[in-house]
Amino acid sequence: MFIQFKKKLQKHVAEMLQDQQVLFVTDVDKDKLWEIYLESFPSDTNEIFRERREHDCSCCRHFIKSFGNVVVIKDNEIMSIWNFNTDNSQYQPVIDVLNDYVISKPIKDVFIIKDLSFQTDHNFEQLNDGTAKRWDHFSVDLSKRFINKSADTIDTIKGKYRDTKSVFKRSLEEISNVAIATVLELIAQKSLYKGEEWEGALTEFFILHNAYHIQENKNKDIFCWIKSVGVGGAIAKIKNHSIGVLLLDITSGMDLNEAVKRYEKIVAPINYKRPKEIFTKKMIEQAEKTITELGFLDSLGRRYANIDDITINNILFANKDTTKKLGGIFQELKQEAITNIKNFDRVEEVNIETFVKDILPKVSNIELYLENKLEPNLVSLVAPQNNDSKTMFKWNNNFSWAYNGNITDSMKQMVKALGGNVDGVLRFSIQWNEKFDNQNDFDAHCYEPNGNIISYPKKAIRQPSSGMLDVDIITPGNKVAVENIIYTDINAMPEGIYDFLTYVYSYREGKTGFCAEIEFDNQIYTFEYRKNVRQGEKIKVAKVKYTKTGGFKIIESLQSNLQSKTIWKLNTNNFHTVSTIMFSPNYWDQQKGIGHKHYFFMLNGCSNETAPNGFFNEFLKEDLLEHKRVFAALGSKMRVKQSNNQLSGLGFSSTQRNSVICKLSGNFARTIKLIF
Repeated sequence: MFIQFKKKLQKHVAEMLQDQQVLFVTDVDKDKLWEIYLESFPSDTNEIFRERREHDCSCCRHFIKSFGNVVVIKDNEIMSIWNFNTDNSQYQPVIDVLNDYVISKPIKDVFIIKDLSFQTDHNFEQLNDGTAKRWDHFSVDLSKRFINKSADTIDTIKGKYRDTKSVFKRSLEEISNVAIATVLELIAQKSLYKGEEWEGALTEFFILHNAYHIQENKNKDIFCWIKSVGVGGAIAKIKNHSIGVLLLDITSGMDLNEAVKRYEKIVAPINYKRPKEIFTKKMIEQAEKTITELGFLDSLGRRYANIDDITINNILFANKDTTKKLGGIFQELKQEAITNIKNFDRVEEVNIETFVKDILPKVSNIELYLENKLEPNLVSLVAPQNNDSKTMFKWNNNFSWAYNGNITDSMKQMVKALGGNVDGVLRFSIQWNEKFDNQNDFDAHCYEPNGNIISYPKKAIRQPSSGMLDVDIITPGNKVAVENIIYTDINAMPEGIYDFLTYVYSYREGKTGFCAEIEFDNQIYTFEYRKNVRQGEKIKVAKVKYTKTGGFKIIESLQSNLQSKTIWKLNTNNFHTVSTIMFSPNYWDQQKGIGHKHYFFMLNGCSNETAPNGFFNEFLKEDLLEHKRVFAALGSKMRVKQSNNQLSGLGFSSTQRNSVICKLSGNFARTIKLIF
């Protein structure tokens, strides 16, 4: 009879496992489970056979303790391996009790095995008369998909599943439905920086969130187990991602603008882009009424400021040509030729306060060296179109400023966002799939002087040279992909040639090539390779020579844009004449400063080619902030129009560390590094 019972169990398990990718186990006492099995046979059906009861078998005991609490989840209900009809009065009571006990307990873990050693189909016993007796035991036919071949231990794998399920459940309970709907609306309006990347995951999470909250309480944990193993980490652990911070902040009641600002500082700590604001028709009407009553209608139009707008009292420095311009004469100055950055390694460093107080009065001409890294510091002074309009700002004039806000995320920031180290002594990074049409798998390689190769087989393994590949992307999907090799200890690095290259590990018909960066001595060298590639091709990016006496030097490379590029009509890696130096308008007219002080170095020929916002909410008077959402929209609508002779150049905040090379003429003729 056991053979028939065993076959029915096997048939039931086979049907139960169809279409299942993951099995679960409930939190039973395994010794009690085995005891229930032995004690549930009807009277006189489990008698002593020789020395112990007939069904008291070590092989079957091992099976029941290892597999007896396995369940699947179907239609949000738990089904155990004992849930079937035997048509046998001896075994049916046994499996009914086993089934009731197993499903009465909560799910504890995902079922994980490395092999099938927990079961024995049958074996033979040699009897005293020389014959062999066959003993059959519990066994089932398990598909290979349920056997885990990873290097992790069973406990480690189970722990990962438990952690994912736990975070998923907390995400469903701690994030409100309203918060999800709000963020999806922001994404649909294209008002959330990098929001499109989360649209698919957040939409699915919204569906799961709604489904979870209509479950009966007894089924919610089951729902989380079955969904958490199938949705992927981006959804299951959504509260731990940047978008989760935004969702939790909105759920907690934080002001929407503050919540969005906090989120966008996380995903873009340097190149923060302000979101579009959410506002209603009624809010617009109320704001329009306030603006009209306070007399600010004429203040909304904005343009680039020029030298005629500025009084001599608010200028810290003006070169001779700008001084003439202030009197009505303007003369254009020519650019200097490109200068070798290495000449500035040992120049004198001067802090900005000392420069303004002691040095500026002694110089007649100033030139700044425009490095590529200063692109985010480009700034324009913005004036009202109507010079007689009232000031909308916290300070006593109607001037504002706008930094360069149209720069995409740098490769360095993307590496950092993916957990890569960008603070070493030598860095090599590659980037591709900027247009989301390049699904190639590129690999960053470095051939070290000692013959060692850093590449994907050694990912996350620190080498004796201190070099390590710490970011490795295989499938870009719909994201920009980067890889990163970083050296952190110059004393561990052998002298010689470091050969950096890009290896085409998998060609998938991508057409847009790749970019690369090499950074050392606080200078970033960028490269582009925009040709078609071939499977297995190795593209040499650069050779960097390292010596203890000479440091790092690029001796061979692809074309590098370190030589120069044009931004705001100025060539980088050139000296440019400073026309005027001034504080930001919130420190003009000897007024007590409101907010951070900025130092503006306006450059001859510098022309902002973007259309920045006319103003930003952080500049506005307090009585206008009641309508801050409408003003944010107005600021983006009332963009600054193009004009000639604009006051644009480089700006430096007093709160952020930075530096720039200055060449001075006059009674203090020398080259210095100005420190902010």
